[in-house]
Amino acid sequence: MSMAKLTPTSYVILGMVAVRGPSTSYDLKRAIGHSVGYFWPFPHAQLYSEPKSLVKAGLLTVSTEADGRRRQTYSITDEGTRELRVWLAEPTGEQMQVRDIAQMKLFFGELAHPEDLLLLAKEQIVQHHDRIRTYTAMQERFSGREDVAHRMVPLRLGLALEHAALKFWEEFEREHES
Repeated sequence: MSMAKLTPTSYVILGMVAVRGPSTSYDLKRAIGHSVGYFWPFPHAQLYSEPKSLVKAGLLTVSTEADGRRRQTYSITDEGTRELRVWLAEPTGEQMQVRDIAQMKLFFGELAHPEDLLLLAKEQIVQHHDRIRTYTAMQERFSGREDVAHRMVPLRLGLALEHAALKFWEEFEREHES
């Protein structure tokens, strides 16, 4: 097992390279933006620094183009695959993390003007409708594809959470309209 201290970002990168195959940092940024990034956001700068750390730890290898842009392409090693599988097998007792600015504003709502809270609710309703449309389109696009079936399971959870949030904000709006 690797002696490196791995973070959730480390596992996102290892997992992405494992499912996608050899990838540049730019490839990872795009793939994460269309998948894991919906529920696990993190600074994109880490997609350029973390793979280098994983190479040093022996969990990824890197090859650099001889000419042109000299892109670096990362591949997972056998040790990286083992480390990823050990992490996947570990139970997690961590609480679900929700970093929602709207929820934070609502917490301090007693300091806000009522019309601002109503506007917040209306904006949240639009945003949740948009995300539901995006997630539903993803479900439709990838339904029936066995190669990504496992990755579609978290999308169901994402949709359920979006529907729950939408229901909350619609109820909040009804309760606070004059």
